[in-house]
Amino acid sequence: MTDTPRMVSESYWAAECRRAIDEVVDHYQPDGVYEGPDGLRRGHDEIRKMYEEHARNYPGLEVEIVQEFPRGDSSALEFDAAFVDTAGRRYRVRGVNVVRVQNGRFASVRSYEDPPVPEE
Repeated sequence: MTDTPRMVSESYWAAECRRAIDEVVDHYQPDGVYEGPDGLRRGHDEIRKMYEEHARNYPGLEVEIVQEFPRGDSSALEFDAAFVDTAGRRYRVRGVNVVRVQNGRFASVRSYEDPPVPEE
């Protein structure tokens, strides 16, 4: 059974919420690409550095998949997330990840996100 984009995304977000960086990076192909609000990352080394920095700034993370728009080995997944910074402040972030999966790993992830908004 081939892992669907949603299955890979759910596993990826579970690892990211645990801040298990090695597991997060392992969800990408070695030459995988991540593109988000702060730029393009290619390959495991660049992707790892981005996730390490994000985990330092926001040690807490919660993610819920709101809905999915599947299409073969690709999918758009709308998400609702909460980042928690080092002082314990929570920030809501909503967006969509457009992912393409090959052999059970991300070949590409493009994240469209609203800016973080402090929760009241």
